[in-house]
Amino acid sequence: MPELRSNLPPTSALGIARRAQWRSLGIAASDLTKPKVAIVNTSSDLAACYAHLDDIVPVLKSELRDHGLLPFEIRTVAPSDFVTSAGRAGRYILPSRDLIVDDIEAAVEGAKLDAMICLSSCDKTTPAHLMAAGRLNIPTVIIPCGYQHSGLAEGREADVEEVFLLAAQAAVTGAPTDHLADLADDAILGPGVCAGLATANSMHMVAEALGMAMPGSAPVRANSERMWAGVRASAAALSDLIARDVRPRDIITAGSITNAVRTMLSVGGSMNTIKHLQAIAVESGLDVDVWELFRTLGRQTPLLAAVRPNGPWLVEQFEDAGGGATVLRELLPLLAGDEMTVAGTTVAENANRAPAADGTVIRSLADPFGTDPAISVLRGTLAPGGAVAKRPVPDPGPHRFRGPARVFGNREEAIAAIADGRLRRGDVAVIRGIGVAGAPGMGLTSAFIFALHARGLAEHVALVTDGQFSGLVNQGISIGEVSPEAAADGPLGRVQEDDIIDIDLADGRVDLLVPAEELAAREPYRAPLDRDTGGGMLDHYEQLVQPLSCGAVLCARPNADLCARRDSARSATRPDAGLEPTTEESA
Repeated sequence: MPELRSNLPPTSALGIARRAQWRSLGIAASDLTKPKVAIVNTSSDLAACYAHLDDIVPVLKSELRDHGLLPFEIRTVAPSDFVTSAGRAGRYILPSRDLIVDDIEAAVEGAKLDAMICLSSCDKTTPAHLMAAGRLNIPTVIIPCGYQHSGLAEGREADVEEVFLLAAQAAVTGAPTDHLADLADDAILGPGVCAGLATANSMHMVAEALGMAMPGSAPVRANSERMWAGVRASAAALSDLIARDVRPRDIITAGSITNAVRTMLSVGGSMNTIKHLQAIAVESGLDVDVWELFRTLGRQTPLLAAVRPNGPWLVEQFEDAGGGATVLRELLPLLAGDEMTVAGTTVAENANRAPAADGTVIRSLADPFGTDPAISVLRGTLAPGGAVAKRPVPDPGPHRFRGPARVFGNREEAIAAIADGRLRRGDVAVIRGIGVAGAPGMGLTSAFIFALHARGLAEHVALVTDGQFSGLVNQGISIGEVSPEAAADGPLGRVQEDDIIDIDLADGRVDLLVPAEELAAREPYRAPLDRDTGGGMLDHYEQLVQPLSCGAVLCARPNADLCARRDSARSATRPDAGLEPTTEESA
């Protein structure tokens, strides 16, 4: 057992004060020198995602004690995309990820605890836990705490994602909404995260692919025996990591990041995993360009699964077919198989123990669902730092779109333009100034995409934005997270009405067909003076947030500077398309 940093000199001022505090809590004197473990319980009563986490804590405490460890539960902020996105147009959602990381640092580093075991549930909690693991670099295990039982799984009409989509479309079309309340009441039938391959389940799979969660732990039904077996196995694994002094930076490496990228590409995971994996890499001290990995590996990674919202299969069917473990088995020829995991085994050893693909829900490399990337990272004169598009599995197209820009300052303006006829077939809607610094906090544009779909325009109007959209979105040509953003004087901020934008998903490009000299002569983007930031957390975020190329982390570390320099270099070398404007509609 390595020397424990938590064991302060017993009669020092801090050592004796800790003894007084902990003895008063009923902790035996003989336990005070044991390894001290933080159970990170990112929990809240605001959403079903977290409803079962408090029940896991006492079981986990008992398991940890049985392995000779001293557990302490700590809590953090716990955001829900469906609940805490109501305030300030959803701009608290992404910043809350980094608030969780800081919460963990303050509690765990402040108390100099020896290890962490993290109960990961909703969209932002898993990336935050992995970021904190990389930052603090103490032995850590992530426990994916499972997905909710849904109405769809019972053969009924909707899950929460379907209800959300129907309500958003009804707001645009004026369709009757009398049935929505009944659907909502029947959509969620148990605790856990959304029952689809959106961000939460995608990030649970990322944790396993990185080697930071136990093999076979994602996706998993919340409160199932498999979940409880994962809880018990995680406690044993953490004890072993502490004894061997194995830390997150021994596991989160360039190779394991690449494995996670391959895994997300192979299942068409959430586009949000790009910025989260980049943030994890930065917090782990790695010089890895995750955006470039998604771009280059996208054409080399066949699609092995088609889980809702990408395809017809339910996440329950995906889990029953072997889930993430089977995907890793089938992907093994493309993976760094010698990467270590928290189980003390390699990726290859774990993969060889997983069940083989059934050929229906999960396919093999030789017989994939498709070879077009479901997550496409694009570059070009409009997005020298990168942008991202999400596509269905398989992808029917279109893959090319060229049209005149229609420029908006927020999603509400853009939605209104659908109704008043300003936005027509063949146009490219540009919603800008809502990136990580511009919003600040990153604005959501999903409602606009749902409005296009409701009006039958999803295949006929393209979207280009420096904001984000839901992992549910995979319709039409929607390009998000354009970098550099408008507020950082990216090309998007200098787009004018009727400028021609050319999108080529097959070639991975999004270009502004304006000569470089003309673009440079234009006035840079200026944020509106009436932005509602509340004068608090979002103001702090605006001052500290790094570019998306750096995962939008809140730090000024050397790696953050490296990401910013990489972004600037791409901007300085962006090519001049040299093409005359045209009013061609989409191909």
